[in-house]
Amino acid sequence: MKYLFINTAVSVSTIALIENDSIVSICEEYNSNDLSAKIFFMIDKVFEDGKCQPKDLNKIFVVNGPGSFTGIRIGLAIAKTMAWSLNIDLIPVSCLECLASSSSGEDMIALIDARRDFVYAGRYDTELKEKMPDQYIKIDQLIKDFSKSKIKYVSYDIFSSIQTEKPNPDYIKIIRKHLSDKVISCHKVNPNYLKMTEAEEKRIQNEH
Repeated sequence: MKYLFINTAVSVSTIALIENDSIVSICEEYNSNDLSAKIFFMIDKVFEDGKCQPKDLNKIFVVNGPGSFTGIRIGLAIAKTMAWSLNIDLIPVSCLECLASSSSGEDMIALIDARRDFVYAGRYDTELKEKMPDQYIKIDQLIKDFSKSKIKYVSYDIFSSIQTEKPNPDYIKIIRKHLSDKVISCHKVNPNYLKMTEAEEKRIQNEH
């Protein structure tokens, strides 16, 4: 069985080709303003290095948030188009769960900088069981909530108030967990932003 994994929601975009329990090829790139163009070269490289073609895929796994609004939209658009054209299953995965798969024997809280002193945060155990729902939370509140807990934080971002470890996602573990997820139409796989976009916030402010 061959699977494609797509994550464009954080500062490091990842495209991975996985066969059974092995990563056949992987491409990781720091995001930039040209992600929408760069992503296609990343996908081509992964298929070329893995000596595989899109028609050989059995499923696609895509990170649908939270994280960069633009990055999420780009990754989802590509994943949904590929899944629809190939008539294969599309499985959405939490970005925070993906980061937390780096776990080395204890619970992890995965963090993504959401700006303005807020973060996206989710707590997972070593088997990727959700211990705290993914949420949009003020970083000071998060620190307060877990001040008495022995916990590790993982993030690509740097925070002055929290020491974090750099993620080393375990894509095999993620796929094993979600391999039997209930299948929904690729058209119904939507972004999970966890908060309104700035445009939506401004619209609501203007209405009041």
